[in-house]
Amino acid sequence: MPKTTNHTSIADLNQANLDKLPGHLGLVITKVEDGLVEGRFDVRPDLVAHTGYLLAGAVLSIADILCAYGVSTSWPDGANGFTTAEVKCNFIGTLREGGVTATARLLHGGRTTQVWDAEVRNESSGQLMAAFRCTQILLYPRA
Repeated sequence: MPKTTNHTSIADLNQANLDKLPGHLGLVITKVEDGLVEGRFDVRPDLVAHTGYLLAGAVLSIADILCAYGVSTSWPDGANGFTTAEVKCNFIGTLREGGVTATARLLHGGRTTQVWDAEVRNESSGQLMAAFRCTQILLYPRA
């Protein structure tokens, strides 16, 4: 596995949320370690679909954001950016109200790609709501 460097903190990521989609979704980062990012948000009326349930897009966005933030916890030396190659999300449950927690974990940390898994859960029951996976392509400066 390539040497990696952690370049972020809870405070850094919560600051990055401000005035951007994560902040609009109400995402609060609660834990940051090498290869791991956790966060939470509350179901609000503006995040609920016409069906009365939490929008799938909100859940998918939170999982994607946490995985993207996770890349900054495990940069291979020399990498200076990344882009998403693929995402997949399986929805298992939903909510009408309450809190939601999400955890993103590094599954594969290579020199050119990273694969991240995220679980999104009902905060009060712990029930799995969504399983998310994404592949990130790591970018390096051109010679």
